[in-house]
Amino acid sequence: MDAKMSRRIVVMGVSSCGKTEVGQRLATALGGRFLDGDDYHSPESVAKMSRGEPLDDDDRAGWLQRLAEFLAEARARDETLVIGCSALKKRYRDTLRQGDGELTFVHLAGSRELLLQRIQARREHFFKGESMLDSQLATLEAPGEDEAVTVDIAGTLEQVVNEAVLKLEKRFLAAGR
Repeated sequence: MDAKMSRRIVVMGVSSCGKTEVGQRLATALGGRFLDGDDYHSPESVAKMSRGEPLDDDDRAGWLQRLAEFLAEARARDETLVIGCSALKKRYRDTLRQGDGELTFVHLAGSRELLLQRIQARREHFFKGESMLDSQLATLEAPGEDEAVTVDIAGTLEQVVNEAVLKLEKRFLAAGR
């Protein structure tokens, strides 16, 4: 993939799908910068999730707007930026996109069982619990091929990243970017 051409990519999916690890590696492969969307949740939202309470649209609104601003700034600077963000609903993705037709989504998808295993293995993260995972899976409006490339997370981290890179290359070539 051409690391010199600027790109904006959101690595999306439910908790524990690997957004941070995959996003960091994609950013490196593209010669860009990575931001973990979780770092920009309000203290109130983090406290809510720590109590096992799912976020609602109001909780997410300011957070999504802030991430959209980071993406717009990267576009204005012609900078490659990869953000890890759940982006569960189409309208959330539309908020992130805000007129940027070149923003690309990588949807990391996996079985409930695998995701639950990963959540239960986490020690230092505010998102915990089966009910929160079920809430995210129920909320997820999986993107179609026109909106995202989808990558199965069942393989190794290296396999997942390689598949994401190959699918992105194909998408960028098809779009002439």
